[in-house]
Amino acid sequence: MDSTSKYIAGLDIGTTSTKATIFTESGRFVSSHSIEYPIIHPKPDWAEQDPSVIYLAVLNSIRSAIIKADIHGTQLIGIGISSAMHSLIAVDQEGELLTNSIIWADNRSIDYVRKLKEDLNGHQIYMRTGTPIHPMSPLSKLLWMKGERPDIFAKAAKWISIKEYITWKWFHTYFVDYSIASTTGLFNLNELEWDQDVLTLLGIDKEKLSQPVPTTAVYQGMDRDAADFMGIPADIPIVAGASDGVLANLGVGAIEEGELAVTIGTSGAIRTVVSQPLTDPEGRTFCYALSEDKWVIGGPVNNGGIALRWFKDQFVSYENAIPTEKDSFEALIDSASDIPAGAQGLLFLPYLTGERAPHWNADARGVFFGISLAHQKEHFVRSVMEGVAYAVYSVGKVLNSLAGSSKVIRVSGGFARSDIWRQIVADVFDESVVVPESHESSGLGAAVLTLYALGHIDSLEKVKEMVHVSAVQNAISENAAIYRELFGVYERVYKNLEEEFKIIAEFQRRRDNSIS
Repeated sequence: MDSTSKYIAGLDIGTTSTKATIFTESGRFVSSHSIEYPIIHPKPDWAEQDPSVIYLAVLNSIRSAIIKADIHGTQLIGIGISSAMHSLIAVDQEGELLTNSIIWADNRSIDYVRKLKEDLNGHQIYMRTGTPIHPMSPLSKLLWMKGERPDIFAKAAKWISIKEYITWKWFHTYFVDYSIASTTGLFNLNELEWDQDVLTLLGIDKEKLSQPVPTTAVYQGMDRDAADFMGIPADIPIVAGASDGVLANLGVGAIEEGELAVTIGTSGAIRTVVSQPLTDPEGRTFCYALSEDKWVIGGPVNNGGIALRWFKDQFVSYENAIPTEKDSFEALIDSASDIPAGAQGLLFLPYLTGERAPHWNADARGVFFGISLAHQKEHFVRSVMEGVAYAVYSVGKVLNSLAGSSKVIRVSGGFARSDIWRQIVADVFDESVVVPESHESSGLGAAVLTLYALGHIDSLEKVKEMVHVSAVQNAISENAAIYRELFGVYERVYKNLEEEFKIIAEFQRRRDNSIS
């Protein structure tokens, strides 16, 4: 590489891996390096990760991405940070870990969620904070800690996220960007400060939380040992950044009102940008900060690619698979290519891990509905992909009611590589789907926000010039008509089973706890 060229880095701290990506100043991909780590399940419904393992992944991913790019660390203009949302870590006065990172997928606080909704003005808290009342929320996790682990609750000097843990290791100070703060259920969207009523409810003061800062805040003077290991100058500008969801919107160029961003990876989400905080009177969507004049509303769905992977792992025999040069996952998707839209009336409710938006129902469970002798394995594969698309579309309908009709859908995540899955989404929404050339949406979003924070671009809209389109998938009207009819059935099946979900989920928890 030319030693005089300048580059920008986006760090994306995800649920299953951390990826560092190097871009040119114009947003062209140069290199990336990803390091995976496990999710720990100490008990049923618990989901944790080791923060020290993630910290090492951060250091090594940045170091390796720079080496792959064949550049010197001094050529980096800066680094922006994207992070998964809703994690909670307790640390003591010296910053030592008292807990693992309790992640968004953890459902241990479900009883406290019910109490929040029924007895503690949960809906009013949501309206002020923009974070739906759900076990994913650090608010409900903190209530659980207070009730179930009073020893840790009393000893904790700070309650932080995984992103704050990383930046504390670098700068030895606690700060949290407005975006991550706005995903906690503790942060007042209009005041841009910790919500005093929520703090009173929890029995903590704001000194036990990090200092909220704009997403464009710049920090320098990194821990020299960390900088030396990564091969970067200690005074390199580090931009606070935002959550992975809102940065994915930026990274695919969906930052104007009326533009939807759909991401389907392990889980999924759909989001759109508005100019001021906007919450839903029915509590179905989130509202998180992107910048001083851009807020992202939307909703996550728990079950994206994880549903198809579950089906493959449980029901597809590797020994009997047809020989192919493609990997088994891609071959499985392709096997459904000849199945018509609607999978001959086979519906799948993809709630294998409960559901977040728009139902926020941790008790929801997966359902195949309409099975007949005519259905083969390939019908089930297609119905799983369609069920995930229905789940995302159900949130999209809410967004249209809140923010107006969408003009374009931009997609990212693993599903965006599949022509079949993209077509299903286009047909379910009955709109064209735009596929960016780069799939590094959160990383690119972090890089663009960094360029903006450091004054290298004068507006976030410049991302439009950096996002290059690789494909446009147009809806097929005949398929769209089929999906409109079946989506009504899909919604009614969920509604009719809502009480049964609660009963069967309670049965499963009793059985799980008795076994453990």
